[in-house]
Amino acid sequence: MIKILAESLTGIEARLQMNWVLINTCLQFASWGLFSLLLAEVLRDSYHALCHQVNWLAKWHNKHHMVYRRDFSLVSLKNYKESQLYHDIVESSLLVVILTLIALLLNQMGLWLGVAYAFTFLYGASIRYFQGSIDTDYNHLPGPLETIPSVWWVNRSYHWRHHFDDVNAYYSGVFPLVDKVLGTGLSLKGKVVALTGASGTLGQALAVELLRHNAKVVALTTNPEKLQPQLGMTVVPWRLGNEAELRDSLEKVDILIINHGVNVYTNRTAEAIASSYEVNTFSALQLMDIFLTTVKGPQDKATKEIWVNTSEAEVSPALSPLYELSKRALGNLVTLKRLEGDCVIRKLILGPFKSQLNPYGVMSAPQVARAILFLARRDFRDIIVTINPLTYLLFPFKETTTWLYYRIFSKSAKYNRTLG
Repeated sequence: MIKILAESLTGIEARLQMNWVLINTCLQFASWGLFSLLLAEVLRDSYHALCHQVNWLAKWHNKHHMVYRRDFSLVSLKNYKESQLYHDIVESSLLVVILTLIALLLNQMGLWLGVAYAFTFLYGASIRYFQGSIDTDYNHLPGPLETIPSVWWVNRSYHWRHHFDDVNAYYSGVFPLVDKVLGTGLSLKGKVVALTGASGTLGQALAVELLRHNAKVVALTTNPEKLQPQLGMTVVPWRLGNEAELRDSLEKVDILIINHGVNVYTNRTAEAIASSYEVNTFSALQLMDIFLTTVKGPQDKATKEIWVNTSEAEVSPALSPLYELSKRALGNLVTLKRLEGDCVIRKLILGPFKSQLNPYGVMSAPQVARAILFLARRDFRDIIVTINPLTYLLFPFKETTTWLYYRIFSKSAKYNRTLG
């Protein structure tokens, strides 16, 4: 009896060991397979970036750029077939060869998944060339742009910018990893950027950095006398409560940065409450609404953006209750407006930097400005710049839960207009 029981236990142990080996093999295959897919995209995007930097590659790659009009309709079938031969077939063939060599050298079965993935590109390009088919991938489908550029993957609006906004940016094809590494997820070159609070400490630092990245700055300020004229900068005076007068100026603006604010510190009078909300919340909200009315052209969803300085006060104490309350209200309203998808809206979650509003800040405004543009060019939608490590944990949780709550329990403005 004991012998039978021992044999049974041995059999069970052997089966468990076999199952564990099978599970481990499957996990290993899946891990290498996912790695191979990511590697395939990184290699494709790296080759794409090289095509814009190496002249002899550019001659072939430019065939691809000559194919499309601004709505992604084809210039001609002849040009399209040439682009398949000189760009798509060449690119996918190189990808197949490189991934095959890697799979052979590392001797991992999962890597062949990447090879098969690369073959799908080669097959599609070959069919389009030899049969003259004009079926194209989803990034080049003709028609108006209906959504904003995605942050997690490359959609039509994202890729449209590579063709018609800046060919030396937006290289990624599926996952924007390479653009985030290279800092090509947002091009500021030639962009018209309107900046409120331009005469403030951070405003001036941002203007310097924007000009350094070849943007054109429209300085919106209530104190124009504090700004020195600079090449590439236009100063536009405005007064609080007269935001509607800025509409004509905002019509030709690509990016609106809402950066003005007021800090009443420990004051809690009725005047202090009214001032805090008027400047920090309602003025910013009105500027957003005015700017959103200018998002109406066929390319505006891809190129127009709003950046709002809501500050670290969204999730952390600022030792100024009314500053915190008014900035948190603004932050929540920005989250609500993001749900409409009218254009890209970025939040600037900034820790304490030395300025007129905060003479005790520990960071410098130029340092913060450089960090903002570093992250913006890598397409971060929530730009956190602070020395407080808790903010990097608390804000994403707060923003995600608030976004989810608003998405479930509020209706689109477009839906409400339809009902009306």
